[in-house]
Amino acid sequence: EDVFEVHEALSPISEKFTIAAAFGNVHGVYKPGNVKLRPELLVDYQKFAAEKTGKAMPLFLVFHGGSGSAMHEIEAAVEAGVVKMNVDTDTQWAYWEGVLKFYKAKEGYLQGQIGNPEGEDKPNKSYYNPRKWLREAEGTMVARVAEQCKMLRNTDKCAR
Repeated sequence: EDVFEVHEALSPISEKFTIAAAFGNVHGVYKPGNVKLRPELLVDYQKFAAEKTGKAMPLFLVFHGGSGSAMHEIEAAVEAGVVKMNVDTDTQWAYWEGVLKFYKAKEGYLQGQIGNPEGEDKPNKSYYNPRKWLREAEGTMVARVAEQCKMLRNTDKCAR
């Protein structure tokens, strides 16, 4: 009923808005099993709103704190009307992971401005240049966003 009250209050303003209804979700990422999602609550919210409005799936729901969620939890949420999922923690980790992988792969070149596995007088500027390792971070983050879009069934939706 609370979720529908929000829908009722916002509907006169616009038909396009989202509601971040709680269903056990939390911001951040936690060890599997520590967060108990209940996507069935989203189904209940939709059913209640459908009875009141006469429309199937009238609510556009937001999944706050989606980072670290299992695929079956994401699928259940999408089936229940989630149209947006926040995954900031996952994208932050993906960005960091790109930097970390670059560092591990090039560690011998990142210990000083001069001197590396190829020789003690060899320069390392091209390795510690931020444009180089930031590009790697961006690449891993882009890949993570693409993966998330696929999970949310949000690929190939625009006319080409």
